[in-house]
Amino acid sequence: MKEGRGSFSVERGPRKEREAQSGMWKGNSPAGSQGTAMEGTGGELGGQGNWGPEDAPGLLARASLTMLPWPLPLASSALTLLFGALTSLFLWYCYRLGSQDIQALGAGSRARGVRGGPVGCSEAGGPNRRGPGDPGEGPRTEGLVSRRLRAYARRYSWAGMGRVRRAAQGGPGPGRGPGVLGIQRPGLLFLPDLPSAPFVPRDAQRHDVELLESSFPAILRDFGAVSWDFSGTTPLPRGWSPPLAPGCYQLLLYQAGRCQPSNCRRCPGAYRALRGLRSFMSANTFGNAGFSVLLPGARLEGRCGPTNARVRCHLGLKIPPGCELVVGGEPQCWAEGHCLLVDDSFLHTVAHNGSPEDGPRVVFIVDLWHPNVAGAERQALDFVFAPDP
Repeated sequence: MKEGRGSFSVERGPRKEREAQSGMWKGNSPAGSQGTAMEGTGGELGGQGNWGPEDAPGLLARASLTMLPWPLPLASSALTLLFGALTSLFLWYCYRLGSQDIQALGAGSRARGVRGGPVGCSEAGGPNRRGPGDPGEGPRTEGLVSRRLRAYARRYSWAGMGRVRRAAQGGPGPGRGPGVLGIQRPGLLFLPDLPSAPFVPRDAQRHDVELLESSFPAILRDFGAVSWDFSGTTPLPRGWSPPLAPGCYQLLLYQAGRCQPSNCRRCPGAYRALRGLRSFMSANTFGNAGFSVLLPGARLEGRCGPTNARVRCHLGLKIPPGCELVVGGEPQCWAEGHCLLVDDSFLHTVAHNGSPEDGPRVVFIVDLWHPNVAGAERQALDFVFAPDP
């Protein structure tokens, strides 16, 4: 170690003498300011000083420092290309969204079932004049539904919205995906992955079924207070809607999610029962409730409801012989004082084949949520399909 130190001092001695003589590092300036500049700014390329051949290694080392950022122009070019690609993708995305919204606005006047106005319902809620082969209005309203769903997600969250999002985007539905029954064709909204059956077990909505059946006497009295002869020869009494088909009449307490105050006041027992239900679609354009009357000889052919997200509950009030309900090819019949749960998104037919002496068939119809639609999905659909104020 001592030899190393000695050799080092011997090697460094002459250089320091030469530096002192030439004034390269410390200089001959009065206060050493020039030497300081040499060590600081003068040490970089472009500084002033007297350089000798022995300083070549130091100069090369210092010059290499300025050459380190050489890849910066290449990196800058790569970042510019990446930024340009991202900008192009963003502009393309905005164009797609704008195109969807423009198409939705163009179809909004034709899609009356989304907000306000009657929807394609059978018996209660509005006329459905589409034939069995008609495609429905779903594809024309997808853009509008998607836009309202995005507004809901911005206000709340996308949590639990997987099925609703697929439905709004026009995912696999009746006639568009494998494994879906061709006899189930909801006209406006198909919520995927819901159990599909023409008739739903009573236990699926036990509370509401039992409440309606226990209210049967009060609801029957209300019908007696608003009924008429249904001859068709006199003007429609107050509260009754124009016939959906010859011999088919209805009085609605809720129509497309909107309460009908005058009819509710005339039917206090039925209104009280509706207020006690847990799954009534009372804030949704798919939701209706009221009395449905079918005269002898009347028939409603080949109809599908607007969505599979609901279950239509039929409470039999007056059921004469010869009445029949066929849903998805499966025949059923009503019973007085009992509820029948129907998925009316399946193709269904209603008929009264009895004689004129039997009188009309009367049922009280209420639209309930499908039992497998989650709470978050119900809230989102209530927002998307909220009735106009």
